[in-house]
Amino acid sequence: MAKRGKKYTESVEAYDRGETQSLEDAVKLLKAMPVRGFDETVEMNFYLGIDGRQADQALRGTVMLPNGTGKEVRIVVITQGELVAQAEEAGADHVGGADLIAKIEGGWLDFDLVISSPDMMGQVGKLGRVLGPRGLMPNPKTGTVTRDVGQAVNEARAGRVEYRADNKSGNNAQAPIGKISFTEEALVENAKALSDAIMRARPSSTKGNFIRKLILSSTMGPGIRIDPAAVAA
Repeated sequence: MAKRGKKYTESVEAYDRGETQSLEDAVKLLKAMPVRGFDETVEMNFYLGIDGRQADQALRGTVMLPNGTGKEVRIVVITQGELVAQAEEAGADHVGGADLIAKIEGGWLDFDLVISSPDMMGQVGKLGRVLGPRGLMPNPKTGTVTRDVGQAVNEARAGRVEYRADNKSGNNAQAPIGKISFTEEALVENAKALSDAIMRARPSSTKGNFIRKLILSSTMGPGIRIDPAAVAA
């Protein structure tokens, strides 16, 4: 096992890792941990009572975080015709059609989000093997396949994040809720927005406890367990 750094060790010693916390106390603990040399991302990890590999229990969606993500998102829009100007006016970093698809096929991946208009998806489909494993493939369920490309760009800039059950375990969903530099209040508000969205997306076929375990963590810090019952309520 790799040796942990001094700041990680100090963080672990500051609380009981086996004890569950309220959301507010978990954020307070996280904010009190030693500061790294960069603005760490804060993330929530949900271990759910589903099997996301089953079609009727798949979990995927988006949520607008009220206080944004604190991250600069590099956005690609693949479209044509009149929608090119709409995407450019909204501030997309790269806009194009077949030329942009060819560039991505050639190995260019200097972006964080891909939005496509429906009429381009026939061509975008061949990028599946490149974009799919990276979670970048446009999808109507996440609002990244749309004719309203301008609105999609604006929402991504404003703090829209995606959550979904991962492909390996099928029951683990995670998403960022901001940066460690955010105030406690901002992180709590974002966390509640994400938790509420996941609760609303609960597949109807699931039984028993939906949120089995919930972890709050920063990029390089230890996980803090949150009481799932408090979030579910």
